[in-house]
Amino acid sequence: MLDHLKHDIDHGTPRRESTEEVTLEIDGFPVTVPKGTSLMRAAVDAGIKVPKLCATDSLEPFGSCRLCLVEVEGRKGFPASCTTPAEAGMKVKTQTPKLQDLRKGVMELYISDHPLDCLTCSANGNCELQDMAGVTGLRNVRYGVGAAAGAHHCDSKKDESNPYFTYDPSKCIVCNRCVRACEETQGTFALTISGRGFESRVSPGQDQPFMESECVSCGACVEACPTATLQEKSVIWLGQPEHSVITTCAYCGVGCGFKAEMKGTQVVRMVPWKDGKANEGHSCVKGRFAWGYATHQDRITKPMIRASIQDPWQEVSWEVALNHAASEFRRIQAKHGKDSIGGITSSRCTNEETYLVQKLIRAAFGNNNVDTCARVCHSPTGYGLGQTLGTSAGTQTFKSVEKADVIMVIGANPSEAHPVFASRMKRRLREGAKLIVVDPRRIDLVKSPHIQAAHHLQLKPGTNVAVITALAHVIVTEGLVNEAYVAERCDPKSFNQWREFVARPENSPEALEAASGVPAAELRGAARLYATGASDGTAAVTRRPNAAIYYGLGVTEHSQGSTMVMGIANLAMATGNVGREGVGVNPLRGQNNVQGSCDMGSFPHELPGYRHISDSTVRGQFEAAWGVTLNPEPGLRIPNMFDAALSGSFKGLYCEGEDIVQSDPNTKHVAAAMMAMECVVVQDIFLNETAKYAHVFLPGSSFLEKDGTFTNAERRISRVRKVMPPLAGYADWEVTQKLAQALGYPMDYKNPEEIMAEIAALTPTFAGVSYEKIERLGSVQWPCNEHTEEAGTPIMHVDKFVRGKGRFIITQYVPTDEKVTLRFPLLLTTGRILSQYNVGAQTRRTPNNQWHSEDRLEIHPHDAEERGIKDDDWVGIASRAGDTVLRATVTERVQPGVVYTTFHFPESGANVITTDNSDWATNCPEYKVTAVQVMPVQQPSEWQREYSRFNQAQQDALQQARQPEGAHGK
Repeated sequence: MLDHLKHDIDHGTPRRESTEEVTLEIDGFPVTVPKGTSLMRAAVDAGIKVPKLCATDSLEPFGSCRLCLVEVEGRKGFPASCTTPAEAGMKVKTQTPKLQDLRKGVMELYISDHPLDCLTCSANGNCELQDMAGVTGLRNVRYGVGAAAGAHHCDSKKDESNPYFTYDPSKCIVCNRCVRACEETQGTFALTISGRGFESRVSPGQDQPFMESECVSCGACVEACPTATLQEKSVIWLGQPEHSVITTCAYCGVGCGFKAEMKGTQVVRMVPWKDGKANEGHSCVKGRFAWGYATHQDRITKPMIRASIQDPWQEVSWEVALNHAASEFRRIQAKHGKDSIGGITSSRCTNEETYLVQKLIRAAFGNNNVDTCARVCHSPTGYGLGQTLGTSAGTQTFKSVEKADVIMVIGANPSEAHPVFASRMKRRLREGAKLIVVDPRRIDLVKSPHIQAAHHLQLKPGTNVAVITALAHVIVTEGLVNEAYVAERCDPKSFNQWREFVARPENSPEALEAASGVPAAELRGAARLYATGASDGTAAVTRRPNAAIYYGLGVTEHSQGSTMVMGIANLAMATGNVGREGVGVNPLRGQNNVQGSCDMGSFPHELPGYRHISDSTVRGQFEAAWGVTLNPEPGLRIPNMFDAALSGSFKGLYCEGEDIVQSDPNTKHVAAAMMAMECVVVQDIFLNETAKYAHVFLPGSSFLEKDGTFTNAERRISRVRKVMPPLAGYADWEVTQKLAQALGYPMDYKNPEEIMAEIAALTPTFAGVSYEKIERLGSVQWPCNEHTEEAGTPIMHVDKFVRGKGRFIITQYVPTDEKVTLRFPLLLTTGRILSQYNVGAQTRRTPNNQWHSEDRLEIHPHDAEERGIKDDDWVGIASRAGDTVLRATVTERVQPGVVYTTFHFPESGANVITTDNSDWATNCPEYKVTAVQVMPVQQPSEWQREYSRFNQAQQDALQQARQPEGAHGK
């Protein structure tokens, strides 16, 4: 037995919550447990293990394997301990001669239809069936095994269609754990039991291969399987791991905890951590399986320099590369002024690394020209929630959704972008919570297995503020405001002004129906449901529901993104839905550390902890710690950097771990700005699109090669732990430190823990954060200081808002400038898909491409028919910014007049057609609304042809650097 794989105790059945306790006796030992606890779990609490195969504590008890039978004094028969609740006064025996015989007989039946290849089986050493054969004392099988026993399944064909795991039905014991995991944990219902009696076997879909079924490859079934029936291919190839390290996923903002199971410095598999607060043992296809990019052949592990982007790269030493970058930055500043250079921090790197980059820019560059990718995603969240509630982050834990009665999802597609949270939400919806979806598309949540939205407000792109204001109108004019909450918690002046504004007739659902496209009756029903728990408004107001709002980039990436965030906060405050479990305003962050990058001071106007650079007291604290005088003036935002580059005043950029050329809007404009700069330094693990415009390339490190912390969307700070040495020799924080030293600014941290200590010393909301505390508690949530619990603040604004009184802000709907015309009659909106992540640099270098190998354009059948477009046709998409060509998917997921695409593949050029429209407060681009025309075409766009040429030239330049010395020119 590989004991290191079994550190987590499996209690067999889930924990029960109850104010009542019962005391019973198990094998002569007294044990007290909450009422409703199973006998199996009570036994484990008493230190007694009952044999089991179908039971595991992440799933509801099933009682099929019959190994966990026990004897209860005074009762007939042998009840299954997993399905029998503990009762006061019970006297239970888990081990008697009769139980031994029964269990051994059950095991004989299992083994008679199971291959006896234990020594060569991939699960050898980590197989529960193998363990139970030993526990029950099985020494022979009277019926024979396989063909010797008669009918059998030992020669059943293995399904290897999934790139990450195999399904071997010959080893299936029909325990149903995988089916139940797919239903209870994931919520996809992709697996079932096919056949009856002896012919029963697990079936994906309708006896389909896994890759043809509805399976989303989350890995829940693989994790639940007690045998080698469902097994990771990496384990089959490499064998069982010999140690594990707990770390945090580097994909989306859910921040799942994982055990990296290792052989030496080689990752064998990533297993979701049961004690991870964000995921509680669940995962998605990306975090569970798509980690192979970290050792992909495309990794660049040697520093490179070149004079211009037309030149081939030259591999150099770290010293040469860093000194060259520093001298170029100093040369540019000497010629063009101190403000002529800047930097962009990474939302994929750790808090500690991001902190160092912004510190380098402020202290070594001597300006505040620092920004981060949050500029183009959730900067309106920071502004909107800061203005209304007083802090720039979500209010709840993910677990809080389990207490919600009504859930409103606005401009987010959790099933695709935040799947582990989506599974948690779906579980609550199956338990009876009501759902409102506000989205131009018919996303998965609108209707999926055992889930259906009570209201789908299928608005026109760009009309979010009209919808949120109309919802508020219903709540105010129908007397659904939580007056007591508002009077106690909110600013009366701003509330009264807001009340008067939203009550105006021009803000009614009927008045705004033409603009939003949402039927007034549907919108009124949604408003009543959110406020009262019933669509007709008849639910007792004395028992107001817990109503939670979850939103995504479909809220923020608009010209009125900040206004919409404030409108959401207004709605939550007016109904009293902030400050307790099951409610709140919850932005679903896109990248693994985008929350942390904002926390660490990555905006040009804010120091770490969201404190304004113009505040002399705050600035003085940092000046004393950093030993420099800081510029009190805010620096350039990313769009300002581009404009300044084109005007000739911004000449140098240090970009760590972001791909602005692919991810930012109006690609032609961005590329022109990059070419106008004299020194672009990119620090990354691959030659991404931005690096193709660089003059210095500094190899980065993946999350597996570094220590530090990530902060997820619920403000949870979790450890990232190094499991292998950095392939290029240095972790990212070390590279930044060496660049600072080359610039003449002293940095001498010995490890990331020292960096976090400095962050805690200078940032009040992080004052109680330390590696020791995270190690002990698993994670903490900011604010974490002397005014909070030791583990920080799970729920924000419990007794009062951070700003004191909640502030209502008027949300006047202003139509976007991006309007449909005869030339551009359709509206394009963008989003993500499950198997790919952000710009795709990581997931495109994994087998995830087997699910999604290109960006496609979704178009409604009506619009397709008008244009003679059929499924899979090539279509040209043109906007006032540019044009590109994609393959069409004809679908009713989009409404007539709206088309949709993703942006995961650089050759697609999705951002060639997005415009420079942006949010009025933060410059967040309006990705979600672009007027376009779509027509059938026969060839790639001019931009795509030029991209193909440019990309090939850059790949050739890279290959020249990688040629053996002396091979150039041959």
